[in-house]
Amino acid sequence: MALWRAYQRALAAHPWKVQVLTAGSLMGLGDIISQQLVERRGLQEHQRGRTLTMMSLGCGFVGPVVGGWYKVLDRFIPGTTKVDALKKMMLDQGGFAPCFLGCFLPLVGALNGLSAKDNWAKLQRDYPDALITNYYLWPAVQLANFYLVPLHYREDPASTTLVSIPPGLRL
Repeated sequence: MALWRAYQRALAAHPWKVQVLTAGSLMGLGDIISQQLVERRGLQEHQRGRTLTMMSLGCGFVGPVVGGWYKVLDRFIPGTTKVDALKKMMLDQGGFAPCFLGCFLPLVGALNGLSAKDNWAKLQRDYPDALITNYYLWPAVQLANFYLVPLHYREDPASTTLVSIPPGLRL
């Protein structure tokens, strides 16, 4: 409980810094979980560079972009009723999610050293599956998020993109 209160104080005092660092930390943790529990790499085979890349993406892209989007969305559709939450989810999943994935996937490719041509081919190959996988989970999660979670906590996007990427995709 003390840790939660410390987090809330830090979030109130430095919302942008805490949100960005939290997004990076959660994306890094998500990659560790993926490598160790899903891929079963073991500690010797853990790709530390991949984890650092995911942390960097969380701090430098996911945290700022998703946090900013939530602020815009809340200004565009103020309120916390079920109807407001449904409207926010529809805009989020119908407009933002496709654009976000269309930016996230090439950014990952560029950070992994893909040429522009290879990155474009990878985007064309992986984007449809990533978007479809996104729609299996995130509409329900976002509906609950927009209805139940106050904005100052919502601005911290956790690791939404990790779950949006199909397991077969290579990062």
